[in-house]
Amino acid sequence: MRAAPVDLVLLAAGAGRRMEGRDKLLEPVEGRPLLATLVARARASAAREVLVVLPPGAAARRAALAGLAARIVEAPDHAEGMGASLRAGVAALAPDAGAVIVMLGDMPEVTAAGIDALIAAHRAGAAICRAVEPGVASGGAPGHPVLFDRRFLPALAASAGDAGARALIRAEGPRVVAVPLAGAAVDLDTPADWAAWRAARPGR
Repeated sequence: MRAAPVDLVLLAAGAGRRMEGRDKLLEPVEGRPLLATLVARARASAAREVLVVLPPGAAARRAALAGLAARIVEAPDHAEGMGASLRAGVAALAPDAGAVIVMLGDMPEVTAAGIDALIAAHRAGAAICRAVEPGVASGGAPGHPVLFDRRFLPALAASAGDAGARALIRAEGPRVVAVPLAGAAVDLDTPADWAAWRAARPGR
C-alpha cells in the first residue's frame, strides 16, 4: 500500500519586528533569499506539496518565490499571531493529505534530509514527530519542523493567538516522537543573530 502523502506548510507571514527594518526571510542564504532557499529544500524532500503562508501584499516575499513550485496561501488575519497563519495553511491542504509538516520561515539550518527524517518517523508509526536539537545532557532541545498526522488537523485548524501548535504538542506529551536534527533550534530573529550565524558559517 502506498503511503499517504505528506504536505508541508511554511509559515512566512510574520512581521519580524526585531530585524530593525530588514526582512529576515529575504536575508541571503546560499546565494538567494532565505525564503527561496527553504522552499527549494522542501521541494527536494519527500513532501508532496509545499504551501507558503504569506500576509496580504508581501510583494518582495512573493517575488522571492517566483519560479519555485510552491503554493502561496494568504493569511489575512496574520497579525493575530502564528495561530492565524497555521489555520490558513491547514485550511488550504489537499483533502487526501496524510500528514502535515509545519515549518517556520526563519530557520536556515532546516534541510531536505531533515524533512525526510520526520516523514520516515511518521511512516514508522509516529503521529507527531518533532525535530530536536541534539544535545548530550538535555537529550535534545525542542525545535522545528514538526509533523502532525492528519488526525490532528482539526486541532491545528482551531489554532489561535501566537502559540501555534504548542498546546497540542504539550497535550500529547510523551507520545511526541523526537527526531534529532542539527540546527532544529536555530532561528534568527535579529541582525545580531544573523551576524553571529554568518560569522560561524563562512560562505553561507
